[in-house]
Amino acid sequence: MALLCCLAFLPGSSLEIVAAETVSCMLDWFPNPDHAPLYVAKAKGFFKEEGLEVDIMVPADPNDPLKLVAAGKLHFAISYQPSVITARSEGLPVVSIGALVQHPLSSILYLKASGIKTPADLKGRRVGYSVEPLYRVLFEAVAEQAGLSPSDYKIFRVGFNLAPSLLSGKVDAVVGAFRNYEAIQIELEGKAVGIFPLEEYGIPDFYELVIITHPEQLRAHGKRVRSFIRGLSKGIQLTVREPEVSLETFLGLHPGLRDELNRRAFQATLPFFRGSPDQEKSRWIEMQEFMLSRGLIKKATSVEEMVWGEKQKSESQK
Repeated sequence: MALLCCLAFLPGSSLEIVAAETVSCMLDWFPNPDHAPLYVAKAKGFFKEEGLEVDIMVPADPNDPLKLVAAGKLHFAISYQPSVITARSEGLPVVSIGALVQHPLSSILYLKASGIKTPADLKGRRVGYSVEPLYRVLFEAVAEQAGLSPSDYKIFRVGFNLAPSLLSGKVDAVVGAFRNYEAIQIELEGKAVGIFPLEEYGIPDFYELVIITHPEQLRAHGKRVRSFIRGLSKGIQLTVREPEVSLETFLGLHPGLRDELNRRAFQATLPFFRGSPDQEKSRWIEMQEFMLSRGLIKKATSVEEMVWGEKQKSESQK
């Protein structure tokens, strides 16, 4: 018996038994339908099939995940492509290893009753934005393409009170609102909402949500990273292939979200999961060049340092 126990843990032994390795993954914010594939992958055992037990964590502050990964205190986290580009510009060691949401959910929202039909109609209007300076700069780029100058509109920060600010008439439009969440929230209040998707009005098509890790994870634990991405890929594929099953799995874990808003938000997000976790180098180049030209970052970083591409994958297998 003692001999069998020893053999069970000898690397390469035919009797090898390997306990699942626990790894941490922090969300970008509170659990919501954007995260459904991650929870599906865990609930359906896809991570365990890859030898991982994933501890999904909720941050106290949305700025925490990226900082904790950079400090080596988390294995993985969900972040945003613009945030990763900014972090690398500032010297923080983080790498995107896969996309979760393929396109911007962030958008410009307005009430159709306002008479706004194109971005040019925002002339003389009040615009609220969430995060400084990103969404202010993104709006300025959209307005510029529409032929507006900064003196043509009034823009100010409303934080995350986007839907309330629009519904109360404090502003005529908001930027930074999610088309799969605030837009539905407003519609459920009985108001028809209009949407200007950022990528259709002068902003590069960027990844709303990406999975990040520390570069050292790739160098020292490439197998762990590949296992995590394979498990997540299975979760994404099942979510897209069997959305009703996946939604019930997600809501079963979060019964407090079992309402019309989150059901509709899930359906609105489904198309944005397709294609994940793949990332295109060109989209990282385009977004970084845009951010550099707009003063959002001071220096560029090679895409190979920011994105886990084929070269990095092959190196992590050595």
